[in-house]
Amino acid sequence: MKIALFATCIVDAMYPQTARATVKILERLGHEVIFPSGQACCGQMHINSGYMDEALPVVANHVQAFEADAYDVAVAPSGSCVASVKHQHPILAERCGDAALKARAEAVGAKTYELSQLLVDVLGVTNAGEQLGSHFPHKVTYHPSCHGMRSLNLGDRQLDLLKSVGGIEVADLPEADQCCGFGGTFSMKNADVSSAMLEDKAKNIESTGASLCSGGDASCLMHIGGGLSRTKSNTTTLHFAEILASTMAEPVSVTGEVFVGKGGKR
Repeated sequence: MKIALFATCIVDAMYPQTARATVKILERLGHEVIFPSGQACCGQMHINSGYMDEALPVVANHVQAFEADAYDVAVAPSGSCVASVKHQHPILAERCGDAALKARAEAVGAKTYELSQLLVDVLGVTNAGEQLGSHFPHKVTYHPSCHGMRSLNLGDRQLDLLKSVGGIEVADLPEADQCCGFGGTFSMKNADVSSAMLEDKAKNIESTGASLCSGGDASCLMHIGGGLSRTKSNTTTLHFAEILASTMAEPVSVTGEVFVGKGGKR
Protein backbone atom coordinates (compact mmCIF):
# COMPACT_ATOMS: atom_id res chain seq x y z
CA MET A 1 0.00 0.00 0.00
CA LYS A 2 0.94 3.66 -0.32
CA ILE A 3 0.50 5.21 3.13
CA ALA A 4 0.50 8.94 3.93
CA LEU A 5 2.13 9.86 7.22
CA PHE A 6 0.20 12.39 9.31
CA ALA A 7 3.00 13.31 11.71
CA THR A 8 1.05 15.63 14.07
CA CYS A 9 2.48 18.82 15.57
CA ILE A 10 3.91 17.49 18.80
CA VAL A 11 5.55 14.48 17.18
CA ASP A 12 7.07 16.62 14.44
CA ALA A 13 8.33 19.27 16.87
CA MET A 14 9.33 17.25 19.93
CA TYR A 15 9.26 13.51 19.23
CA PRO A 16 10.40 13.01 15.61
CA GLN A 17 11.77 9.60 16.61
CA THR A 18 8.14 8.45 16.98
CA ALA A 19 7.43 9.43 13.36
CA ARG A 20 10.61 7.67 12.22
CA ALA A 21 9.56 4.55 14.15
CA THR A 22 6.15 4.63 12.47
CA VAL A 23 7.77 4.80 9.04
CA LYS A 24 10.21 2.03 9.94
CA ILE A 25 7.38 -0.29 11.03
CA LEU A 26 5.37 0.27 7.86
CA GLU A 27 8.36 -0.08 5.54
CA ARG A 28 9.33 -3.27 7.35
CA LEU A 29 5.95 -4.62 6.26
CA GLY A 30 6.72 -3.68 2.65
CA HIS A 31 4.60 -0.55 2.31
CA GLU A 32 5.54 2.78 0.76
CA VAL A 33 5.27 5.79 3.08
CA ILE A 34 4.85 9.35 1.78
CA PHE A 35 4.73 12.66 3.63
CA PRO A 36 2.18 15.20 2.37
CA SER A 37 4.25 18.38 2.51
CA GLY A 38 1.37 20.78 3.11
CA GLN A 39 0.39 19.32 6.47
CA ALA A 40 0.55 21.41 9.61
CA CYS A 41 -1.61 21.53 12.74
CA CYS A 42 -4.93 19.68 12.50
CA GLY A 43 -6.71 22.36 14.56
CA GLN A 44 -7.60 20.18 17.52
CA MET A 45 -6.33 22.70 20.08
CA HIS A 46 -8.33 25.50 18.50
CA ILE A 47 -11.52 23.45 18.39
CA ASN A 48 -11.17 22.12 21.93
CA SER A 49 -10.67 25.67 23.19
CA GLY A 50 -13.72 27.01 21.35
CA TYR A 51 -11.91 29.00 18.66
CA MET A 52 -14.10 27.72 15.86
CA ASP A 53 -13.62 30.55 13.36
CA GLU A 54 -9.86 30.41 13.80
CA ALA A 55 -9.91 26.62 13.44
CA LEU A 56 -11.68 26.62 10.08
CA PRO A 57 -8.69 27.61 7.88
CA VAL A 58 -6.48 25.18 9.84
CA VAL A 59 -8.89 22.35 9.15
CA ALA A 60 -9.20 23.41 5.50
CA ASN A 61 -5.42 23.29 5.18
CA HIS A 62 -5.29 19.76 6.59
CA VAL A 63 -7.96 18.59 4.17
CA GLN A 64 -6.18 20.20 1.23
CA ALA A 65 -2.82 18.73 2.29
CA PHE A 66 -4.21 15.21 2.40
CA GLU A 67 -6.06 15.59 -0.88
CA ALA A 68 -2.92 16.69 -2.73
CA ASP A 69 -1.26 13.26 -3.00
CA ALA A 70 -2.53 9.88 -4.17
CA TYR A 71 -2.39 7.27 -1.41
CA ASP A 72 -4.41 4.38 -0.01
CA VAL A 73 -4.64 5.34 3.67
CA ALA A 74 -3.19 7.92 6.05
CA VAL A 75 -1.81 7.11 9.47
CA ALA A 76 -0.85 9.03 12.60
CA PRO A 77 0.84 7.86 15.82
CA SER A 78 -1.83 9.74 17.78
CA GLY A 79 -5.34 8.87 18.85
CA SER A 80 -6.34 12.45 19.68
CA CYS A 81 -5.33 13.95 16.34
CA VAL A 82 -6.98 11.15 14.37
CA ALA A 83 -10.13 11.60 16.47
CA SER A 84 -10.11 15.28 15.55
CA VAL A 85 -9.71 14.53 11.84
CA LYS A 86 -12.43 11.90 11.84
CA HIS A 87 -14.97 13.58 14.10
CA GLN A 88 -14.25 17.25 14.72
CA HIS A 89 -13.37 18.33 11.20
CA PRO A 90 -16.72 17.47 9.56
CA ILE A 91 -18.63 18.88 12.55
CA LEU A 92 -16.71 22.15 12.39
CA ALA A 93 -17.22 22.50 8.63
CA GLU A 94 -20.96 21.92 9.04
CA ARG A 95 -21.15 24.40 11.92
CA CYS A 96 -19.48 27.03 9.75
CA GLY A 97 -21.88 26.35 6.88
CA ASP A 98 -19.33 24.89 4.47
CA ALA A 99 -21.01 21.78 3.05
CA ALA A 100 -18.27 21.21 0.47
CA LEU A 101 -15.53 21.25 3.13
CA LYS A 102 -17.58 18.89 5.28
CA ALA A 103 -17.77 16.33 2.46
CA ARG A 104 -14.05 16.67 1.75
CA ALA A 105 -13.21 16.35 5.45
CA GLU A 106 -15.33 13.22 5.73
CA ALA A 107 -13.48 11.70 2.77
CA VAL A 108 -10.06 12.44 4.29
CA GLY A 109 -11.20 11.23 7.71
CA ALA A 110 -12.48 7.95 6.30
CA LYS A 111 -8.96 7.17 5.02
CA THR A 112 -7.15 8.23 8.21
CA TYR A 113 -6.17 5.71 10.88
CA GLU A 114 -4.43 5.70 14.23
CA LEU A 115 -1.34 3.48 14.03
CA SER A 116 -2.68 0.48 15.96
CA GLN A 117 -5.96 0.66 14.00
CA LEU A 118 -4.04 0.47 10.76
CA LEU A 119 -1.73 -2.30 11.90
CA VAL A 120 -4.46 -4.52 13.35
CA ASP A 121 -7.58 -3.76 11.31
CA VAL A 122 -6.09 -3.09 7.88
CA LEU A 123 -2.65 -4.72 7.75
CA GLY A 124 -3.49 -7.75 9.87
CA VAL A 125 -0.67 -7.42 12.39
CA THR A 126 -1.54 -9.32 15.56
CA ASN A 127 1.88 -10.55 16.68
CA ALA A 128 4.56 -7.85 16.64
CA GLY A 129 7.32 -10.25 17.58
CA GLU A 130 6.64 -12.57 14.68
CA GLN A 131 5.42 -10.14 12.03
CA LEU A 132 7.58 -7.08 12.78
CA GLY A 133 10.55 -8.67 14.52
CA SER A 134 9.84 -6.44 17.54
CA HIS A 135 12.02 -7.12 20.57
CA PHE A 136 12.13 -5.05 23.76
CA PRO A 137 13.42 -6.88 26.85
CA HIS A 138 12.08 -4.48 29.49
CA LYS A 139 9.24 -4.25 32.00
CA VAL A 140 6.61 -1.85 30.68
CA THR A 141 3.23 -0.57 31.77
CA TYR A 142 0.67 1.03 29.47
CA HIS A 143 -1.57 4.11 29.67
CA PRO A 144 -4.54 4.21 27.24
CA SER A 145 -5.14 7.82 26.23
CA CYS A 146 -8.65 9.20 26.49
CA HIS A 147 -9.29 10.11 22.85
CA GLY A 148 -8.10 6.75 21.59
CA MET A 149 -10.12 4.91 24.19
CA ARG A 150 -13.32 6.98 24.06
CA SER A 151 -13.42 8.67 20.64
CA LEU A 152 -11.82 5.99 18.45
CA ASN A 153 -12.79 2.93 20.53
CA LEU A 154 -9.31 1.48 20.15
CA GLY A 155 -9.94 -1.04 22.89
CA ASP A 156 -6.85 -3.15 23.57
CA ARG A 157 -5.23 -2.85 20.14
CA GLN A 158 -2.17 -0.96 21.38
CA LEU A 159 -1.87 -3.06 24.52
CA ASP A 160 -2.21 -6.35 22.64
CA LEU A 161 0.50 -5.30 20.19
CA LEU A 162 2.80 -4.42 23.08
CA LYS A 163 2.15 -7.77 24.76
CA SER A 164 3.17 -9.56 21.56
CA VAL A 165 6.62 -7.93 21.45
CA GLY A 166 9.49 -10.35 22.01
CA GLY A 167 11.15 -10.23 25.43
CA ILE A 168 8.76 -7.69 26.91
CA GLU A 169 7.03 -7.85 30.29
CA VAL A 170 3.83 -5.81 30.47
CA ALA A 171 2.54 -4.91 33.94
CA ASP A 172 -1.11 -3.97 34.41
CA LEU A 173 -1.59 -0.31 35.33
CA PRO A 174 -4.02 0.35 38.22
CA GLU A 175 -6.87 2.67 37.22
CA ALA A 176 -5.56 2.60 33.68
CA ASP A 177 -8.73 4.13 32.25
CA GLN A 178 -8.37 7.31 34.32
CA CYS A 179 -7.23 10.46 32.49
CA CYS A 180 -3.62 11.54 33.04
CA GLY A 181 -4.77 15.15 33.41
CA PHE A 182 -3.27 16.58 30.22
CA GLY A 183 -6.23 17.31 27.97
CA GLY A 184 -4.33 19.87 25.89
CA THR A 185 -5.05 23.38 27.12
CA PHE A 186 -6.95 21.88 30.08
CA SER A 187 -3.61 21.34 31.81
CA MET A 188 -2.91 25.08 31.63
CA LYS A 189 -6.40 26.41 32.27
CA ASN A 190 -7.00 24.02 35.16
CA ALA A 191 -3.46 23.47 36.36
CA ASP A 192 -4.29 22.41 39.93
CA VAL A 193 -6.82 19.78 38.85
CA SER A 194 -4.52 18.58 36.09
CA SER A 195 -1.59 18.26 38.51
CA ALA A 196 -3.68 16.26 40.97
CA MET A 197 -4.76 13.87 38.22
CA LEU A 198 -1.16 13.56 37.05
CA GLU A 199 0.01 12.79 40.58
CA ASP A 200 -2.45 9.90 40.81
CA LYS A 201 -1.37 8.58 37.41
CA ALA A 202 2.34 8.80 38.28
CA LYS A 203 1.84 6.95 41.56
CA ASN A 204 -0.03 4.17 39.79
CA ILE A 205 2.70 3.89 37.17
CA GLU A 206 5.45 3.67 39.77
CA SER A 207 3.49 1.05 41.72
CA THR A 208 3.91 -1.38 38.79
CA GLY A 209 7.69 -1.45 39.06
CA ALA A 210 7.95 -0.89 35.30
CA SER A 211 10.96 0.89 33.86
CA LEU A 212 8.73 2.86 31.52
CA CYS A 213 5.14 3.74 30.68
CA SER A 214 4.09 3.40 27.07
CA GLY A 215 1.07 4.74 25.22
CA GLY A 216 -0.18 5.98 21.89
CA ASP A 217 -0.24 9.77 22.32
CA ALA A 218 2.97 11.79 22.61
CA SER A 219 1.14 14.62 24.36
CA CYS A 220 -0.04 12.42 27.20
CA LEU A 221 3.37 10.76 27.45
CA MET A 222 5.01 14.18 27.61
CA HIS A 223 2.69 15.18 30.45
CA ILE A 224 3.23 11.92 32.33
CA GLY A 225 6.97 12.01 31.72
CA GLY A 226 7.16 15.53 33.08
CA GLY A 227 5.33 14.50 36.23
CA LEU A 228 7.60 11.50 36.75
CA SER A 229 10.77 13.53 36.21
CA ARG A 230 9.74 16.15 38.75
CA THR A 231 9.56 13.45 41.42
CA LYS A 232 13.04 12.21 40.42
CA SER A 233 11.50 8.93 39.29
CA ASN A 234 13.61 6.48 37.31
CA THR A 235 10.54 5.58 35.23
CA THR A 236 10.37 7.11 31.76
CA THR A 237 7.82 7.19 28.93
CA LEU A 238 8.05 5.85 25.37
CA HIS A 239 5.55 5.73 22.51
CA PHE A 240 4.44 2.22 21.60
CA ALA A 241 5.57 2.79 17.99
CA GLU A 242 9.17 3.01 19.18
CA ILE A 243 8.81 -0.26 21.08
CA LEU A 244 7.37 -1.97 18.00
CA ALA A 245 10.26 -0.60 15.93
CA SER A 246 12.84 -2.04 18.34
CA THR A 247 14.51 -5.26 17.18
CA MET A 248 17.35 -7.45 18.37
CA ALA A 249 19.54 -6.02 15.59
CA GLU A 250 18.55 -2.40 16.29
CA PRO A 251 17.36 -2.26 19.90
CA VAL A 252 15.71 0.82 21.36
CA SER A 253 16.57 1.71 24.96
CA VAL A 254 14.01 2.76 27.59
CA THR A 255 14.93 6.36 26.78
CA GLY A 256 14.21 5.88 23.07
CA GLU A 257 17.81 5.72 21.86
CA VAL A 258 18.43 3.39 18.91
CA PHE A 259 21.60 1.29 18.97
CA VAL A 260 23.09 -0.02 15.75
CA GLY A 261 26.10 -2.11 14.92
CA LYS A 262 28.41 -2.95 17.82
CA GLY A 263 26.82 -0.79 20.47
CA GLY A 264 26.75 2.29 18.28
CA LYS A 265 24.09 4.86 19.14
CA ARG A 266 22.00 6.64 16.56
